[in-house]
Formats: sequence, structure tokens, C-alpha cells
Amino acid sequence: MTEQDSFRRFLFEEIGVRGELVRLDSSWQAVLERHPYPEGVRHQLGQALAAVVLLSATIKFKGSLILQARSAGPLHTLVAQATHHRTIRGLAQWRADPPVSAGLADTYGTGHLALTIQNEGAEPYQGIVGLEGRNLAEAIQNYFSQSEQLATRLWLAADGERAVGLFIQEIPARHGERQDWERLVMLAETVTQRELLYLPGEQLLYRLFNQERVRVFEPETVSFQCSCSRERISSVLKALGREEIDSMIRETGLVEVGCEFCNRRYRFDAVDVETVFSDLAFPASTVKH
Repeated sequence: MTEQDSFRRFLFEEIGVRGELVRLDSSWQAVLERHPYPEGVRHQLGQALAAVVLLSATIKFKGSLILQARSAGPLHTLVAQATHHRTIRGLAQWRADPPVSAGLADTYGTGHLALTIQNEGAEPYQGIVGLEGRNLAEAIQNYFSQSEQLATRLWLAADGERAVGLFIQEIPARHGERQDWERLVMLAETVTQRELLYLPGEQLLYRLFNQERVRVFEPETVSFQCSCSRERISSVLKALGREEIDSMIRETGLVEVGCEFCNRRYRFDAVDVETVFSDLAFPASTVKH
């Protein structure tokens, strides 16, 4: 398997620490193709997508993990989602394009970071922390220190070509010596943005941890996939109610709904609306991209 669009785990065999490495190439490009994000926004969204893949792999679930940042600053909304199938999608909304070199405060202003686990057949679980730290990685680390009480560190990078992330965390119930953890963090801190973005995974791990005993597991494929569908949009129309939808049909002759994640447009004419509210199996109108 190539290095592109891959997630892999690794383990420090003699220390109670696990690690993860993710690289997004085509999947990241698929996100960028949907919206013309300015450079500063793109930089943050790529990091968020890399982070949410890493975080989703730390829990056992069937469903999705959503990372959301909401704030009063230039980049006011950031959403990144990963599923247990290793699929991703994401979007961002902004008032102004923050410089790539801007810190967390200048990029987001005052706000919060939320992590939501949507497990199939269970109520969603959400944890919220303030958007605090020098960068997005530090804000996520704050979440773990406050909610999970597990020593956790992340290193994230993104540009117009790819998004990558490196993650290490103490294994629950296997807390090793503090000096071992501090040594691993010190080694990982030597990584540069360029190395994160361009070194192949195993080369990167050897460069950082060649003095440690590290077991590297087989990589898994990551891909872009949006979960929107005509059926889901139909459910939204039902929730709005027949009266409101009929009013739209009278005004324009159709109802058009777009998915912000993938930019797909769904069109419903009068016949389609009748089908939605009567549950009759009439053919649907063509999806317009």
C-alpha cells in the first residue's frame, strides 16, 4: 500500500504509550474541490481533518466522531468528521482569511471546541472545552487533559497538497515512568512541518524514535465520503412540514437543498414533494451537481 491517504498505529513496546500517524492526500483534495477555501482557512481545516481521524481511532465505536470549533473570530466555524470506516468530510466558514502564521487567538478569537461521538444505536456524547492554546493541536490536548486525564500530544500540519497528523498517548491502565513519556515528547517535538508533510511514515517514525523499540502496524486506507443522500434530505423536508414545502413549490416550482460538505444539490419538484409526504415510490428527479 502507498503512503497516500493512510492511517497507521504504532506502539512503544516497552513503554505504556501508543501512537498514530495519518496522511491525507486525495481525500484532502476531494474536500478542497468542493469549496474555494483561502489559504489560512485551508490550513486549519486540513489540520482538523487529520486530527479527527487520529482521535476517532482512540475509541471503539460504530458511527462518527465530529470535531467542531465555533468562535467569534475570523474563522468562526470549523467542522471535521471521521467515521469508523475511516471516511472523512469537513467544512469551514469564515469572515476573513486569517494568516497561516496566526495563532489560535487571532484565527478563532473567543470560542469553544466540541468533540461529539455519534455511536450507532446510542445517544450522542459531547465534550466541550475552550479554544485555548497556541494552535489547534494544543486546544485538542486541553480536551484530553480535562476530560480523559490521559497524557496526549498531537502534531498537525496541512498545506494545499496534503494534511498530516502525529499522535502519542499514554495507554489507559498502563502508565509508564514519567521520564519515559517526557523523553518521547522531547523526541517528537523535534519534528518539523516539512518532515510531517513530506517524509514517508516509516521514515518519519525512524527519524524521531530510532532509539526506541517501536512496533508499526499495517496501514489502513482513509477516503473522502459524504453521508448526504436524497433520503436524508427527504427527512429534512418532512421535518419542515407540508405547509412550508408547498409554499416553496408555489413560489418557485421546486425546492432545492444543498449539502454544505460536498456541494451536491438536490431538487424536488411538485411530484417529488408529493412522494416525500405520501411515501409513494415515484421516480425521483435527477441529482444536480
